[in-house]
Amino acid sequence: MNRLSVILPAKNEGAVIGRVVEGIRNLFPDAELLVVNDGSTDATCEEAERAGAKVVTHPYSMGNGAAIKSGARAATGDILVFMDADGQHDPADIPRLLTQLGEGFDMVVGARDGGSQASLGRGLANRFYNRLASYMTGHRIEDLTSGFRAARAHRFREFLYLLPNGFSYPTTSTMAFFRAGYPVAYIPIKAAKRVGKSHVRILKDGARFLLIIFKIGTLYSPLKLFAPVVGLQALLGVGYYAYTFAAHGRLSLATIFLLTAAVTTFLIGLVSEQITQLMYRPAGVEADSRP
Repeated sequence: MNRLSVILPAKNEGAVIGRVVEGIRNLFPDAELLVVNDGSTDATCEEAERAGAKVVTHPYSMGNGAAIKSGARAATGDILVFMDADGQHDPADIPRLLTQLGEGFDMVVGARDGGSQASLGRGLANRFYNRLASYMTGHRIEDLTSGFRAARAHRFREFLYLLPNGFSYPTTSTMAFFRAGYPVAYIPIKAAKRVGKSHVRILKDGARFLLIIFKIGTLYSPLKLFAPVVGLQALLGVGYYAYTFAAHGRLSLATIFLLTAAVTTFLIGLVSEQITQLMYRPAGVEADSRP
């Protein structure tokens, strides 16, 4: 039987962490409960220990992603469940994640409905991220930034080196699983309003999410990013040639530059694609190939 580890990254969640841990403990008395105290300055550590959780403490705040990595390394379970420590996620949804995981998936994500978004702006941003990430990976992504998920431990640990130390570990792990060919499922959930103030900064972390989408997408499939650029350059080049030929009966230097740039960009993307195919090797492949 698979052992369950529930990991909660926490920073200054002393007001609610005890209640969250107790809620999980009541449903899963035999599960390993890990609270990663990310340099909290309140009673997060004491409250988590009082509620019965094992606490891993960072000496200073290293970031949400760093807390996730610490928890994944310290966990002993075969199945890892990640939850926010701020009371947004309902422990009663964990069995639904585990049931879906048992259907042959390697990761199951709790996808928030529209009413669970913190604000209209964040909801619109998440929709944009979902669509962009779906294009980059070639799979439908229903909630790219949800921190409520269950994953097989050995699969999740394959990608620890990719996870950023700050926010958006959900973005990286979701895209990495899809691009590695590991099946991912979504179940609908309702997220409650968090207790306390969010640590996410909309503009700064939003830009970071966007960069991570491009980073992970280009790590596995660079042509998905290069192809639209090539198409735009070629379209502009041909369009400008049609205009200058019709108006002046000549071929302009701008047309030559745009078409040359399109060819060059395509070749760079093609070489990048080949490099990623040569370099990407899922964890365990090298070890399995040794005599």
